[in-house]
Amino acid sequence: MNKHTQPPHNDLGTLAEDARALMTATADVAGEKVAEARKRLHSALESAKEIAGNLRDKAVAGAKATDEAVHEHPYKAIGIALGAGVILGYLLTRRCSRKGD
Repeated sequence: MNKHTQPPHNDLGTLAEDARALMTATADVAGEKVAEARKRLHSALESAKEIAGNLRDKAVAGAKATDEAVHEHPYKAIGIALGAGVILGYLLTRRCSRKGD
């Protein structure tokens, strides 16, 4: 897989691991600037964890709401999916036929 097709969570996980490794590597380094940078990095990591947790919670809530809506109105959901598929197919077919001209 190339860099552009990898899922973003892999990049974020790698970034978090690198940041933790940097914090560990600089633990014994004295200096006001290093200490301040470590504090900011720690704060940024904690903030990123909180944001990721909130996004995960919202995604789960959205999936549950969608699941409930589909179970309450199955024929409506099938109709919407069919309509969206037809429109998407039409648009893609037009786009492909224009490129062939």
